[in-house]
Amino acid sequence: DVLILLNNDVEFITNNWAYELASNSLRPDIGCVGAKLLYEDYSIQHAGVILGIGGIAGHSHKYYSAADNGYQDRISLSQELSAVTGACLAINRKNWDRLGGLNEKLFKINYNDVDLCLRARSIGLKNLYISHVIAFHYESKTRGRPTGKKYYQWKNEYNNMKEIWNRVLDNDPAYN
Repeated sequence: DVLILLNNDVEFITNNWAYELASNSLRPDIGCVGAKLLYEDYSIQHAGVILGIGGIAGHSHKYYSAADNGYQDRISLSQELSAVTGACLAINRKNWDRLGGLNEKLFKINYNDVDLCLRARSIGLKNLYISHVIAFHYESKTRGRPTGKKYYQWKNEYNNMKEIWNRVLDNDPAYN
């Protein structure tokens, strides 16, 4: 009944992580559910996604210490946000089917998770960041900026996001 998208470089610290993610995704008004992700040095990699950062979206409180509560305690509070990362994302199977899954045609590599979350919001579903589900995500800090063919792939997908979601990207409804 629940799909959990999970990168192969994620290691959970929290017990019962799958139960927490799945049970929240089964709530009738919920779209996508995400966890708090840390780098190996215990700094924040993901505490939700904020629209507009870098032109499209970025991770909330990136590089803050995991011991920090962040602006208005937002690192430590489970909350509705516009998007969560696909590195660790739970979604009810019915909603996945209703939304048509990830749009791999327009977003083969980049932004497919943000697009999925925004499509969920567009049909009235809420996306949740669950602060007490915590994992290490080992890949992201060393990924670097795209170059060569990867740059052109990213730029094309960046332009697709702007074309489809520009109005909401300029004014994140879940963040002031």
